[in-house]
Amino acid sequence: MNSRMAASSSRVMLGPLVAAIDQGTSSTRFLVFNAKTAELLSHHQVEINQSFPKEGWVEEDPKEILQSVYECMERTCEKLTQLNIDISNIKAIGVTNQRETTLVWDKETGEPLYNAIVWLDLRTQSTVERLINKTPGRNKNHLKHKTGLPISTYFSAVKLRWLMDNVDEVAEAVLTHRAMFGTIDSWLIWCLTGGKSGGVHCTDVTNASRTMLFNIHTLDWDPELCKYFDIPMEILPKVRSSSEIYGLMKICSSLKSGSLSGIPISGCLGDQSAALVGQMCFQEGQAKNTYGTGCFLLRNTGAKPVMSEHGLLTTVAYKLGRDKPACYALEGSVAIAGAVVRWLKDNLGIIQTSTELEKLAASVGTSYGCYFVPAFSGLYAPYWEPSARGIICGLTQFTNKSHLAFAALEAVCFQTREILDAMNQDSGIPLTQLQVDGGMTSNRLLMQLQADILCIPVVKPSMPETTALGAAMAAGAAEGVSVWSLRPEDLSEVTSEKFEPQINPEESEFRYARWKKAVQRAMNWETTEPISNGNGETSIFSSVPLGFYILGSMLMLIGAKYIAGHK
Repeated sequence: MNSRMAASSSRVMLGPLVAAIDQGTSSTRFLVFNAKTAELLSHHQVEINQSFPKEGWVEEDPKEILQSVYECMERTCEKLTQLNIDISNIKAIGVTNQRETTLVWDKETGEPLYNAIVWLDLRTQSTVERLINKTPGRNKNHLKHKTGLPISTYFSAVKLRWLMDNVDEVAEAVLTHRAMFGTIDSWLIWCLTGGKSGGVHCTDVTNASRTMLFNIHTLDWDPELCKYFDIPMEILPKVRSSSEIYGLMKICSSLKSGSLSGIPISGCLGDQSAALVGQMCFQEGQAKNTYGTGCFLLRNTGAKPVMSEHGLLTTVAYKLGRDKPACYALEGSVAIAGAVVRWLKDNLGIIQTSTELEKLAASVGTSYGCYFVPAFSGLYAPYWEPSARGIICGLTQFTNKSHLAFAALEAVCFQTREILDAMNQDSGIPLTQLQVDGGMTSNRLLMQLQADILCIPVVKPSMPETTALGAAMAAGAAEGVSVWSLRPEDLSEVTSEKFEPQINPEESEFRYARWKKAVQRAMNWETTEPISNGNGETSIFSSVPLGFYILGSMLMLIGAKYIAGHK
């Protein structure tokens, strides 16, 4: 009897809880936090499959993504029940998501009309080249004054344009006014608030600012940008703040997670903005770096958007309430960070699990002069060079898989150094330490390498789920929920671990200079616009040098045969 009373009293003591859906590129998580202490109480994670139908193409199944969210919610609710935590204490749910990933669905059937095209995807390279070629002076920054972004394969507008041009179902649904466009946040919120039966079609300012259709000054869709990409504005979701009640959860009552029905979804932030909030970077000049599939360094620039002179993006950091001002950030985006680990595991098979990479790299403690530029999707910040491709150089007979593992970890650190340098140049105030988060931060060797290569301390919070925490904070602080205070004096103290630089700056500079040399070798690999042979395939003759080489080789062979025949 006493133990039951203790259990029920411990339930009461927890107070309000807030949950977060964290839908990333490689996995989905559902996490539940204590709104008063920011303590993580329970969570569940499900991996997401990626498909690569053609070279450079990356897709995910929107229904699998949605199903993974339901599964994570169900399993987490089961775990909470086992922990004797009352699910009805969850007062709000926040959503955070992989940004830019693009999908279109039918609002009448609720069915996706094509797979989600992932942010990393390169199929739009020819579209991007065509768009840049029609700008005055072939300027990739032609729209930057409105969007804060260069014209790149990375952002949603070109992916949406590709879907409308190449997928009949999408083109038809647009014509018959049944199409809905959204990034992952919009798809999830629409489905979770009722879908075809009254689902809410919305997005927040942070996700909208990654589409190239959004004006970061007016904080709304821009008619001129929509006209530029020839996209009808009626298919776009309504833009809302990052912290307000969008709608209420609708879930089948027979499920454990059915008790989440009626709870408001009241927070929405793109994953990198959510991590900035979760790291409490509310002051101008504060920055964080997230190590996930890619690597993203954001620095809070306050209430005014700052345009970069050094290849960084200007983005909306957050807008925490309908009547609150928007806050902006400078962002350095690296396409391939954790994805290089996945590549070493799935494509080369040199490791079986991600944790093996640290052991393998630590066994040699050096790359032995081997440098790895993982430009699988071109190079993002600060270069914005879609023609670059991956390169491994400095190989000798002595090089083995352990050196390659070390070079892969160094690559993540060097890429971070490049965007940090750009950020320091743009702001004029060098960062004195780097706050970090994301899945890869559990790799202690990587964290030490990062401190060595940056020559500044790296600070890692002991609770690594800062992205989900940011979404939960936004949801819990929303008007009408108000269970989470964002006032500086009320924010809980975060415990963290600090990695200090351990090598001398000269060695660090020498290695960084070699890295820069390797990056130059990776540039201008895929240079010309692909020429389609009519069925969407690109011809080998689309590369002019390759075309000449093959034609020349054929002529030499014919010539050699002819001479041989006349001997």
